[in-house]
Amino acid sequence: MSITRPTVADVADLAESLHMSMSLEEAAAYRALMDGMFDAYDVVDELPNPLPTVKYPRTPGYKPAAADNRYSAWAIKSEVKGAAEGKLAGKTIVLKDNVALAGVPMMNGATTLEGFIPAADATIVTRILDAGGTILGKAVCEHFCLSGGSHTSDPGPVHNPYRLGYSAGGSSSGSAALVAAGEADMAIGGDQGGSIRIPASYCGIYGMKATHGLVPYTGVMPIESTIDHTGPMTASVADNALLLEVLAGADGLDPRQYAPKVSAYTEALGKGVKGMKIGLLKEGFAVSNMEAAVADKVRAGADRLAALGAEISEVSIPEHLHALAAWNPITLEGFMAQMMHGNGMGFNWKGLYDVGLLDAHSAWRNKADDLSKTLKLTMLVGQWGLTHYRGRYYAKARNISIAAKAAYDAVFGRYDLLLMPTLPCVATPIPGKDASLEEIVTRAFEMTATTSPFDVTGHPAMSIPCGLIDGLPVGLMLIGKDYDEATIYRAASAFEADGDWKSF
Repeated sequence: MSITRPTVADVADLAESLHMSMSLEEAAAYRALMDGMFDAYDVVDELPNPLPTVKYPRTPGYKPAAADNRYSAWAIKSEVKGAAEGKLAGKTIVLKDNVALAGVPMMNGATTLEGFIPAADATIVTRILDAGGTILGKAVCEHFCLSGGSHTSDPGPVHNPYRLGYSAGGSSSGSAALVAAGEADMAIGGDQGGSIRIPASYCGIYGMKATHGLVPYTGVMPIESTIDHTGPMTASVADNALLLEVLAGADGLDPRQYAPKVSAYTEALGKGVKGMKIGLLKEGFAVSNMEAAVADKVRAGADRLAALGAEISEVSIPEHLHALAAWNPITLEGFMAQMMHGNGMGFNWKGLYDVGLLDAHSAWRNKADDLSKTLKLTMLVGQWGLTHYRGRYYAKARNISIAAKAAYDAVFGRYDLLLMPTLPCVATPIPGKDASLEEIVTRAFEMTATTSPFDVTGHPAMSIPCGLIDGLPVGLMLIGKDYDEATIYRAASAFEADGDWKSF
């Protein structure tokens, strides 16, 4: 098949769009020289698109009826059985619906992607199946993952298993709800601003955002490559560590990975926290909407760790607030460049591209009015930064994040872990169908100030449940130095073993 060649008039129009002045005569001269280059495009077009082999049989699945989907958390059910033996034998796993499962529809919470069916499995899917896990299907997630609430997904909101009508958190909303409800042992979530840890906190489960690049992102729909994370969400620390053991490590296809250091995370369990130095991050308790009851519950959790033998003291990292500010231009401008203008995949990195996803997602331009309100807002801000300031704020924010990371790393020279609230609040009510734009946006972003800095710096951070307020879970967040997830699991397992967190 030959790609379409431009006419002379097309070349002149292209030149004008690139701010060039070009006569039709000049355009004709350039047009004559373009054919040799386009011949190479024809060769690329004729070659097969190399993709990983799909190893395990599956069916396209089905959307469960409302009676079988109490929390509206299932996007699609399609059982895929893995190897007969392995670390995950007997375990059931649900995937966030931005993770490619070959032959099974993927919508990423947006009707603009409806009908897309991936041709290959994500790396993490293959690893789960090779380890003997059974995938039960896809969990609902928020519209292109641009919300910390659970009310922005197509086809509708996901409910918190602890209280119907309340948020399950986002954007890995269905993943958290299904694990919390006991409908799956484990789940895969994604985290660019807190989207593993937010729903984990709201739903009272364990959610690990590992070091940036530890878990391969290949086959997961990107937002912005410098903050893209995917990882485990589970009902226990042991299951979380076990799933990360299966997921972690380089796959040779994801340039987000730079010599990741993998550990036997389950070996850290049960070792206690005696002598461990944990810093209460002052700035982590100081966000403007921090609820006093949440802060008190998290400080009580720190006291429990102290009683178990950890050395707890307060530490200040002013650059934490710089990382929080930097997250906005990085996310808003970066996602516009990669996810929207770049049709989901973007350019300038040596990774495995999902060409089918690129083609399918490019259709958002034909249905832009159908995009969620939170997505529209983030697009407007990001596009303003790109068009009026040339992306300089993205660039400066990335530089600021390097300095902020260095500030955290310096503190990790004295402390094993940092501790702070995962979120400033417990789950809030899902906005009604007639909710104002302000309420919809507020409920989507009211909780991200505590989680997002560590997407910018890339440090591992885990939410662990530490009690209830009026029947709703509270999350305590542990943060470690790069590739030191084992230390986080060590502390989390000690905390978990200290008693039923619901009674704390």
